Amino acid sequence: MVLNHTSSMNFHTLFEEHGQLLKFDKGIQIFQEGETADDIYLVKHGKIQISKESEMGKELTLRICGRGSILGETTLFNKEIIHSTSAIALTGSEVYLLSKSALELLLTEQPALLIEYLKWLQNENIKNQSLIRDLVMNGKKGALYSTLIRLSNTYGETITDNVVYINFNLTNTEIANLCSTSREMINRMLNELRKQKIITLDKGFITINDLQFLKDEICCENCPSSICRID
Repeated sequence: MVLNHTSSMNFHTLFEEHGQLLKFDKGIQIFQEGETADDIYLVKHGKIQISKESEMGKELTLRICGRGSILGETTLFNKEIIHSTSAIALTGSEVYLLSKSALELLLTEQPALLIEYLKWLQNENIKNQSLIRDLVMNGKKGALYSTLIRLSNTYGETITDNVVYINFNLTNTEIANLCSTSREMINRMLNELRKQKIITLDKGFITINDLQFLKDEICCENCPSSICRID
């Protein structure tokens, strides 16, 4: 999630003034599930995939984060915790690293920022609940449709009210990981949408030609764009 303008500037200032700027090439892991989580990250530039692996080795992509997104275990004022997810750079990326202990101290010294952080954390919890609901309640087709809607809200460029170009290249495997299903099933469902002219596919880029169709199919509740996102 990208914070609102005022809090975004404040949080950027905290990370820029007190954090360490790190650069990651495409494919490099930033942190791994199971590692001790001593730091929090703020994305300055690039795209970062946040994923979780099941005991069977199946990968679920939870977020694809861009500029302004905060990564890592964001619970503060706790004893030692571990990363519940893994992060990998999908493109060349730059992130600020700030230790949790430093962030805790900074927020304690600035109560207004602490309140903003709590508001942000609450919004993240609502967003995660919404994502889980869509994946569990709407079936495989609904999971794909809601993922496309979230991608359009996050990386979409509006052509008309009902037509959105998703300006982010994704393979069918990456989309399948976002939907917690197989690449073969995603292939079939995307081809079906393409034949119905609901979407257009062009070298990994998707244009949604009928956004309302996708929303109607999953009985979309028209959540705020701050909630219905993939970052």
